[in-house]
Amino acid sequence: MTEIHILIADDEKEIRELLKTYLERETYTADTAHNGEEALRLAQERSYSLIVLDLMMPKIDGIEVCRRLRQTSNVPILMLTAKDQEVDKLVGLSIGADDYITKPFSIHEVIARIKAHLRRYKVLGSENSESSPEANTALTSGDLKLDPKKFMLSRDGEEIALTAKEFELLKFFMTHPEQVFTKTQIFRQVWNSDYLEDDNTVMVHIRKLRKKIEEDPSNPKRIVTVWGIGYKFAGEKYEERSR
Repeated sequence: MTEIHILIADDEKEIRELLKTYLERETYTADTAHNGEEALRLAQERSYSLIVLDLMMPKIDGIEVCRRLRQTSNVPILMLTAKDQEVDKLVGLSIGADDYITKPFSIHEVIARIKAHLRRYKVLGSENSESSPEANTALTSGDLKLDPKKFMLSRDGEEIALTAKEFELLKFFMTHPEQVFTKTQIFRQVWNSDYLEDDNTVMVHIRKLRKKIEEDPSNPKRIVTVWGIGYKFAGEKYEERSR
């Protein structure tokens, strides 16, 4: 069994120790960092399955750490934020965080979110089962081609970099063309959780995805808003045989 290695970066010792204790009860291995500089160093030296990142840390804050990590890695990033940091939450999501958890938090909610992201990342990542043809099936729509086996999106043959959550969100849309989903339904399917704290998580990820796949993100033709309901992917689904 592949070891699951998690990095916890937070300047509050109590939070680091609490998360580490509960994660190790789940048989995960956990490292801790007390500032952003240390978090970056550890992330560069070791390979992690997931990173829990506090937004406000000394030396380098969580937003800057997230931005630098996203230059080289698609590892799931869960950001810890305080209730009065709404703008910072949106900034964190916009630069590549997959999810955020508001302090004070329920430790059981945090562990559940971590497990959900790990399950999704395992399916999307290199541990993808060779014996599951459906999981490896490439999807195309117009000039877009999404290849789960290679974890790659291309447009007219040119590769487009996606985070793990962006990839999963686009795969969900492309697998269900012309179907309308509410933000809650999207969150349940893509984040694998019933707990939607607010609409920003889904909305920010859709906005980021539009910037990467739409000709004009302000007038989207692929991921379309259905006013008063939610969103749909406007396009035909074509599945290529798994290779």
